[in-house]
Amino acid sequence: MPKMKTKSAAKKRFRVRPGGTVKRGQAFKRHILTKKTTKNKRQLRGAVTVHATNMGHMAQMLPGQGI
Repeated sequence: MPKMKTKSAAKKRFRVRPGGTVKRGQAFKRHILTKKTTKNKRQLRGAVTVHATNMGHMAQMLPGQGI
């Protein structure tokens, strides 16, 4: 059997936490920031977890990670 490979884009964008949850970065914070409010930009700081409904896709993209 060939090796199971992870998706290169997924391993660059997601980190699997020890509890099995997946950490991701926030979207909408890269460019065109002048028309976004300060409150909106402040709330987009930091990382969040991937929603439970998307964990099936995460398990397919990151096999062998304990998801």
